Amino acid sequence: MVEFSLWDILRNLLLAARWTVSLSLIAFIGGGLVGLVLLVLRLSKLRGVDRAVGAYVQVFQGTPLLMQLFLAYFGIALFGIKTSPWTAAAVALTLYTSAYLTEIWRGCVASIPKGQWEAAQSLALNFGEQLRHVVLPQALRIAVPPTVGFLVQVIKGTALASVIGFVELTKAGSMISNATYKPFLVYACVALLYFVLCFPVSLVAQSLERKLHGHRR
Repeated sequence: MVEFSLWDILRNLLLAARWTVSLSLIAFIGGGLVGLVLLVLRLSKLRGVDRAVGAYVQVFQGTPLLMQLFLAYFGIALFGIKTSPWTAAAVALTLYTSAYLTEIWRGCVASIPKGQWEAAQSLALNFGEQLRHVVLPQALRIAVPPTVGFLVQVIKGTALASVIGFVELTKAGSMISNATYKPFLVYACVALLYFVLCFPVSLVAQSLERKLHGHRR
């Protein structure tokens, strides 16, 4: 059995944590871009588009992320595309994130008083100008706290990518645990690193929410 010190364990886990952070950022940024497109499509009121986007959201919110990872990993390969765990995890988490952010942002837009839309229409602004100049700037201020808060869920969701062989923090912890026979110590370090990643984000989200409520009062 190879002897690992606590520093050796933490050092290897920190190396794996880089992939957790990278995957989280890709999923969050990619999901945000896709979610913004879906939000605009849903607000456009085009025939059938709102229902299609709603179905998309329900599918990804109503099925386990674990199942989505499996489908992405094995499903992409059916089209003859060579699939790596990294690609499958990035695609699955991006789509998962986009569905939730679309719904979060739709709720923020819905909270804008109807009179704001009517005022924008009275200025002869088209739909795109109404969103860009009137509605979205107000909704953005409301959306920032829950959006930042959802990043915590994305970070924790990356742990499931270990089931398709992606070596992130949880997978690395499993591998180190098997090599050291010290599961309690290793997974305690894994939990600590997840806490270090998630807790500051939670504090930022809470701070933004307090500032928002204070500003609205």
